[in-house]
Amino acid sequence: MKAKNFFSAVSIVLAMALTFSCSSDDDGGGNENGGGDGGSVAYEGQTYKTVKIGTQTWFAENLNYDVAGSKCYGEDGEVYNEHGNIELSNAEVQANCDKYGRLYDWPMAMALPSSCNENSCSSQIQPKHKGICPSGWHIPNYDEWNVLMEAVGGEYTAGTKLKATNGWNWNDDEDKSGNGTDDYGFSALPGGYSILDEFNLVGQNGYWWSTSEHSEYGSHVAYRRRMDYDSEDARWIYNFKYFLLSVRCLKD
Repeated sequence: MKAKNFFSAVSIVLAMALTFSCSSDDDGGGNENGGGDGGSVAYEGQTYKTVKIGTQTWFAENLNYDVAGSKCYGEDGEVYNEHGNIELSNAEVQANCDKYGRLYDWPMAMALPSSCNENSCSSQIQPKHKGICPSGWHIPNYDEWNVLMEAVGGEYTAGTKLKATNGWNWNDDEDKSGNGTDDYGFSALPGGYSILDEFNLVGQNGYWWSTSEHSEYGSHVAYRRRMDYDSEDARWIYNFKYFLLSVRCLKD
C-alpha cells in the first residue's frame, strides 16, 4: 500500500511539472534569435499578441484602443497617394484599423491634456508611463527603445529584423517590397501618419511614439522610432507632437 501511494504521489508531481512547463504567459518562450514564442493580453475588448525580446516584453501589434481623438488610417480625412487625395470607404478604414491599429497624437498616447502639444509635459511623465496602455504596461521611453535596438543587433539593421514579412510595399507594388524577416516576432507594420486630417504612407512607413520629449528643439516635439519600406534601419527622429502616429506598449 505504501509503495502504491508513493508512485501515485510521484505521478501527480510529474503531471504538475509537465503542465507548468507547457503553459504560456505574456513573457512567451524563446527561439534561436532571442525572441519569445509569444503570449497575449486582453485589453478593451481586443486580445493582443505579445513577444519577449531580450529582457523586454512588447506588444507584437500596434495598439488599437479607441480613445477620443484617435483615428484609423483614412478616418474623417483624405488619403494622399499617387492619384492625389481620395476618401476611403468605411470598410477600407476599418480594414486599416484592424491591420495597423489606431493613430494617436502625443498627448493622446500619454493620456495627458492636449495642451501638451505645445507645452513641455515631461514633468508629468512617469518612469514607466502607462498612458493609454493596459495596466502593467507602458509607453516606451527613449532608453527603452534603445534597449530593443541593441537586443536585435543595433538600429542600422533593426528595421529588417523587426518588420513583418509582408505588408511593406510602395503603393502596394510587390515588386518594390521592403518586407522584413521578422526574426523576433515583433511584426512591425507601416501604419503611416496623419496630420491636419490628411493621411500619408500607410503600407510604406511606420512611426511609433516614445514618452521622451526632444527638449533641444522645443516643447512641441518628441522622439519617435521610424521604419521605412526601403530602409534596413529603425532610426530615431523627432516629430511635432500633434502628428498622429502608432503606439506599441511595453511590459512594466
